[in-house]
Amino acid sequence: MRLLRRFKRDQRGVSAVEFAFIAPVLIIIYFSVAELCQAMLAERKVAHVASAIGDLTTQPCPNTNPNCPAAGTVTPAELTDLYSAATAILAPFSASSLQITVSGVATDANGNATVSWSNAQNTTKLATGAAVTLPANLLGPSQMVVMAQVVYTYDSPLNYWFKNAITFSPVFYLRPRATQTITCPTC
Repeated sequence: MRLLRRFKRDQRGVSAVEFAFIAPVLIIIYFSVAELCQAMLAERKVAHVASAIGDLTTQPCPNTNPNCPAAGTVTPAELTDLYSAATAILAPFSASSLQITVSGVATDANGNATVSWSNAQNTTKLATGAAVTLPANLLGPSQMVVMAQVVYTYDSPLNYWFKNAITFSPVFYLRPRATQTITCPTC
């Protein structure tokens, strides 16, 4: 009986027992927050890819450059270079599931938006002449915008807890900078 009373009053191992109960919960919270931060970083990088691709496409080649095509013209080779830059922007994440579509979207006199040209990597480009739904009041009649679409599937390295991949798909609309239109005759 005395041994049981002494065991009941003994408080020396309480901290170790409490830690044993709390540690698994804290470890799960730590890895969950780390994974959430990784997913948020991937989402930001994918948005940056879409923004940078669209922005660089809208910048016409300067007329002082002898290798430059006509002002306001982009070539598939230049777009391929931009896709390579997108891979560098996305690092350290794998670009294997990165899908990029860059399209010129123009409106007619009635304000109906259609695809003027399109180029894509790892996906199908938009059909020339296909109707496009743009955000309200983005373009007026007879105007043009470059639409950069990126789709990226983020797959968590912690597949035990996060079984489903997350798909990010930002779309950026950018107006040409120094010209009224951007064309891609060979796209």
